[in-house]
Amino acid sequence: MKNRVFILLSLLMIFSMVLSACVTATQAPVEEPETEPPVVEEPEEEEEEAEPMPTLAPPAEEEEVVKIDFWHSMGGDLGGIAIPEMANNFNASQTQCYVEPIYQGSYDDALNKLRASLQTGETPAVMQLYDIGTRLMVDLQVITPVQEFIDRDSYDVSDLEPNVLAYYTVEGQQASMPFNTSTPMLYYNKDMFEAAGLDPENPPRTFDEIAEAARLLTLKDDAGNVTVTGISMSIYGWFFEQLLAVSGGYYVNNGNGRDALATEATFNSPEGVAILEWWKGMYDEGLMGDYGRVNADVRTAFYAEQTAMFVDSTAVLRGAMDTVAGKFEIGTAYLPRPNEEAFDTSGTIIGGGSLWIISDSPPEQQDCAWEFIKFQASPDQQAYWHTMSGYFPIRETAYEEPLAVEWRDKYPQFATAVNQLHLAPNNRVTQGGLIGVFPTARQTIESAIEEVLAGVATPQEALDKAALTVTQAIEEYNISMGLTE
Repeated sequence: MKNRVFILLSLLMIFSMVLSACVTATQAPVEEPETEPPVVEEPEEEEEEAEPMPTLAPPAEEEEVVKIDFWHSMGGDLGGIAIPEMANNFNASQTQCYVEPIYQGSYDDALNKLRASLQTGETPAVMQLYDIGTRLMVDLQVITPVQEFIDRDSYDVSDLEPNVLAYYTVEGQQASMPFNTSTPMLYYNKDMFEAAGLDPENPPRTFDEIAEAARLLTLKDDAGNVTVTGISMSIYGWFFEQLLAVSGGYYVNNGNGRDALATEATFNSPEGVAILEWWKGMYDEGLMGDYGRVNADVRTAFYAEQTAMFVDSTAVLRGAMDTVAGKFEIGTAYLPRPNEEAFDTSGTIIGGGSLWIISDSPPEQQDCAWEFIKFQASPDQQAYWHTMSGYFPIRETAYEEPLAVEWRDKYPQFATAVNQLHLAPNNRVTQGGLIGVFPTARQTIESAIEEVLAGVATPQEALDKAALTVTQAIEEYNISMGLTE
């Protein structure tokens, strides 16, 4: 264990150095995922009284109550209101266990604190971690797969979203339980569509259709300067992964690292090159807004009607709707594909985070962690989490809860997100790549995109270079973890 802790320390130091160079504001939720919670902004036109922050009820006095810590990385209203409320609901639902949610900062901060806790023996019983940490958590052997509890209790998973479960399935076992889940989709300004002569009820679906719509939506002043771009998309590795998936391309070899251990990056394929050629073409033509790696800046431009379309997580819908507050009508559409045929053969990958049971915690704490995980996965709790956060419910029957029905009536655009999730076939492409160096890989891809947009390298050259870098990182990781020689 000590050797693995040392490896964890070394890897996290490397990851932290890489991630510190990133200027992306919203790694989410996702959602982030983004890897951070969605930003829910309130409309400026009307100030509403803030919802009171829930107070965590004290544990019962009985000595037999098992107290556990729940480490999470949800900030804002999610960490201050939604998660404490769910903890209170769980604590009130039974008398054997008491969960205390503790905010640990970013996902990377939480990983660093987990490292420290493994050395001191003061680990949490349950921990939220971003999707791209899945391979690392399994390889470190510091978790008890939730599959063990599923099998022990004959827990019925048939109502859980299969495409969501599949991401966190490693070597045939459910490693963790999904918690905050999102995919990317296209947002667009319906008013601008009408003004440009486009049908707002028939948004573009393919790469070519996006470019054609963007030409009509892009506006220039008398001097020829672009005042409104047709589409904007931040330089974010998660978006490239998603576009690659809907194109049917693999991120790494061996079935995206799910049939066998990944040993080589494969995103420099014709599918990957086509994505950057499409991106570069719109950029050079002045159709694509230039906002670097900052997702929040793209959203701000959309809210200010400086761009007509943008790509972002499904989890930002509530924030977008509340921010626009009727100034114009927002439409949502599927993430674009290279062609129509791709809608039948591939789909998006889920992002976000999941809940892990830490094996260093005592058995009775692990049991309570499992009880809490089951509770948060219940239909009513998932409906509450869904409406508070904008993330998908992980349970299909949660959509039938009155709270969820009311929420979808208020935000009908979210139907696009649900339909897109269910549209995606469950295969190795849509399950996503499984590697232990994803933070490094994402940053490498983002640098490659920047080189292409700057004209420093062609798409093929940039992706070949990136693939070599990521392949080397995978090789070093596999050796360091004792997975290969």
